[in-house]
Amino acid sequence: MPTKVAIVLNLNAGSANGGDQIQTISDAFEKVGVTAEIHQVKDGEQLSKAINLAADCHTETLVAAGGDGTVSSVAAKVAETGKILGVLPLGTLNHFSKDLGIPQDLNEAAKVIADHSVKQVDVAEVTGRYFINNSSIGLYPQLVRQRELQQRLGRGKWWAAFWAALRLLRVSPFQKVTLDLDGKELRRKTPFVFVGNNCYEMDLYKIGTRPRLDEGKLSIYLLRRGGRAGLFLLILRTIVGRLRQSKDFEEFYATRLIVETRKRRVLVAMDGEVTVAESPLEYRIHPRKLRVIVPKEKE
Repeated sequence: MPTKVAIVLNLNAGSANGGDQIQTISDAFEKVGVTAEIHQVKDGEQLSKAINLAADCHTETLVAAGGDGTVSSVAAKVAETGKILGVLPLGTLNHFSKDLGIPQDLNEAAKVIADHSVKQVDVAEVTGRYFINNSSIGLYPQLVRQRELQQRLGRGKWWAAFWAALRLLRVSPFQKVTLDLDGKELRRKTPFVFVGNNCYEMDLYKIGTRPRLDEGKLSIYLLRRGGRAGLFLLILRTIVGRLRQSKDFEEFYATRLIVETRKRRVLVAMDGEVTVAESPLEYRIHPRKLRVIVPKEKE
């Protein structure tokens, strides 16, 4: 059981509420006998500095308090340093924490960290950067960039996303890619290449979740053909939970993936954050490289 933890708190996370959250977190850890050293951030520029400061603390446990983007950034540092990751899910979706079975209540999550049951899980990598959930090229990173542009023009988040989607669908979203999956080459014309850290569920009530995070493989999903009509049908099949029944939907598994596009520079999404990288992109899985605190198994 740790007596002290270093916490990186994103004050802009979905359920964070500024100074009140700092006190709430301190109180939650005090109740379970743990001292919390909190490093707060308000934007991405402060995040990297705060993570480095927290990692330099004399504690083995580094806690990410925020959404999946914050958790991913802290997890990358943990994987590099060999420390142990704790998660306080304060984001909107919290995919990683839910896949690990971590309680979404802050006090319960703090208790899990104090109990200190450690599990080794996989972490994936692209272009030298780790990610814990997924990465993609094509529609999603383009949509994020267009949404950000619409928001700068004064539109709200959801209206910005709507206008961004309309703008993207007015032009052909398909691009030619060459995939190398553990030495097997494929050529496709697709609107997206989605790469997951382990396998994602595609059933209606479980879509987007992962049953395991330690299988040691990348999951690769793409739409083979079909134009805009095929893309629309794919969305409908996703809604009704019949995605895998689509003849145009393909899924593969690999430990190493190389994605080559016609364009030299390509937008890449990693756990919700978008960056620009040079083609070809190389993905790898690092089996059980990340030590993370999870709920104790019931006896």
